[in-house]
Amino acid sequence: MMGTGGYALPTFGALYETGHPIVALFTRPETAPRSRQRTPPNCMRQLAVQQGTPVFDPPDVNAPTAQQVLRSLAPDLLIVCDYGQILAAETLGLARHGGFNLHASLLPKYRGAAPINWAIYHGETQTGNTVIHMTPQIDGGPWVAQETVAIDPDETAADLELRLADLGARLVVTAIGQLVAGTLVKIPQDKGQVTRAPKLNKSDGRVDWTRSARQIRNQVRAMQPWPKTYTDWLRTDRAPLRLILNNVAVTGQQTERPAGTIVVAEGDDLLVATGDGLLAIRQIQPAGKRLMACRDFLRGYPLRPGDRLAATAAA
Repeated sequence: MMGTGGYALPTFGALYETGHPIVALFTRPETAPRSRQRTPPNCMRQLAVQQGTPVFDPPDVNAPTAQQVLRSLAPDLLIVCDYGQILAAETLGLARHGGFNLHASLLPKYRGAAPINWAIYHGETQTGNTVIHMTPQIDGGPWVAQETVAIDPDETAADLELRLADLGARLVVTAIGQLVAGTLVKIPQDKGQVTRAPKLNKSDGRVDWTRSARQIRNQVRAMQPWPKTYTDWLRTDRAPLRLILNNVAVTGQQTERPAGTIVVAEGDDLLVATGDGLLAIRQIQPAGKRLMACRDFLRGYPLRPGDRLAATAAA
């Protein structure tokens, strides 16, 4: 198996529990933590070590040395999930049946590194998992199993990833069963329906207040846990203050105030004008401070009606 993140973890567990021998785990190399940040431990590596599965972490899985290791293992099938490397045709050919990749979207929609985030960002009401028979084209191979899942209106990307990870594990086991039974059907993707889900950047969390309240709420849900959604309070007497929006709601109310203007700032209510409707901020985190409820924030920060919120350069 090839995988690194939490999305791949249930698949590893499901393969182990259903008696499919995992001859090795290929995962990303450990990286040194950046300044003032802690890199989360590689949960896949930890589980593999606990189960006695050999672990390899080549920087380039297509390098001759990595291919030699893979060749020596003589795998029947590569299971790839949240791995972060593109497998060349030669690498895929080292397994008797090639590779299956579990992807968190209804392919061909949302090909790319962040399908869960962009599905929520664009207001999709359903998504799912797809198992594809891999080709060198990223997420472009024919699909062999697919399952549709409804997106809860309050679900964040972090919540949805956990749910899809568990469901996807079962889908992979089903696809392997069909391969073994000789009943596997490969369905080509419709190239005319392809949409993209590129890797997230910090700037994707910046709020554009000219968008609608509903679109901004989708953005807040989509950008958790990273890069989160942020804006800047343009204070008249000092530098702008970065604010991270953690929980917001669409009020259904309209206003003629310019987008980004504070309309109400009292008690539990912090209402901001958008390009279409008022947005209620429920939880907020000032730069360098803890996450807090709106009421607690307003006690400590003199935000007033008429003040402006506007995004500046990402940092």
